[in-house]
Amino acid sequence: MATFMMKFKTLLFSSSVLLSSFVLFTNCTGNSKPSATTTKTTTTTTTEDTTVTKAGITPIDTAKYDSLLVRLANGDTTGRWPVKKQPYPVAGAVLPFKRVVAFYGNLFSKKMGILGELPPKEMLAKLKTEVKAWEKADPKTPVQPALHYIAVVAQGAAGSDGKYRYRMPFKQIDTVLSIAKRGNAIVFLDVQVSLSTIQTELPLLEKYLAMPNVHFGMDPEFSMKDGSKPGKKIGTFDAADINFASQYLAGLVKKYNLPPKMLVVHRFTRKMVTNYKNIKLRPEVQVVIDMDGWGEPDLKLGTYRNHIFPEPVQFTGFKLFYKNDLKKAPHHMLTPEEVLKYKPQPIYIQYQ
Repeated sequence: MATFMMKFKTLLFSSSVLLSSFVLFTNCTGNSKPSATTTKTTTTTTTEDTTVTKAGITPIDTAKYDSLLVRLANGDTTGRWPVKKQPYPVAGAVLPFKRVVAFYGNLFSKKMGILGELPPKEMLAKLKTEVKAWEKADPKTPVQPALHYIAVVAQGAAGSDGKYRYRMPFKQIDTVLSIAKRGNAIVFLDVQVSLSTIQTELPLLEKYLAMPNVHFGMDPEFSMKDGSKPGKKIGTFDAADINFASQYLAGLVKKYNLPPKMLVVHRFTRKMVTNYKNIKLRPEVQVVIDMDGWGEPDLKLGTYRNHIFPEPVQFTGFKLFYKNDLKKAPHHMLTPEEVLKYKPQPIYIQYQ
């Protein structure tokens, strides 16, 4: 039963009065000056360089980048980590120079995560506490706070177009950006496409993703390619879907002269992400495969080992649930110190 709960996280319906007309699902679910930067575009050991100038964005230190990747591998001897033949990012990359610690949720619902559960002032104070905990556990890695907002939500009602998803009003995204500014946080906009597609939903968020502090997340759990209603089974994204998102984000980075975008892909089963070897890495986008399952510590570690470790893409993430991780004995949510023992070490941490 524990394994089932981990693989198919219980989908609860939101009873928010603000959303009385439809039903939502809960999820499982940096001082700089103008300078030229050298960006290597084949592998981390190539000698073929191209120069990219990004005004106002700090160029990356490629030697430090390489050393940090080795550190994140945390002693892995299998050869999987760090990921080989990945491009150096364009100037201004967050990863792996900082660890991102994010609060996840939706302002319309207290059941979808800590971001919507607490009033903004209280929520930001709690996020600051978690940031300090991670800085204490890993003093060598600065922490970047973040708000991870579900901008397109899977819902129990078909809606006028029959796609079983609700797009959050832009004024709500504006509110999240305002709250994030108060906490010196960056923002991730997450989509649960249901019977829609990433190709349809992602471009609608361009005006926000054109901002240097806004990044993107995509949730395979609610991508129902077979036409099933969300919540009936676990969905899936293929490498082709992830490559579309990556290519689109890379285009925005080039168009608006931005630092790299982070692309978070949630995962807690093998089939949620297919053909991982075909996922294309780009200098403009940093891909994070986020272990999104809940359960007791041994179960979460098993999921990380079985579904994240053996299929390396670029970076890894790890999700912690304030409530669901405590449901079964030993009723313990993993600490930063415990998560940092994993191979590789997650560089993106999300709290729900």
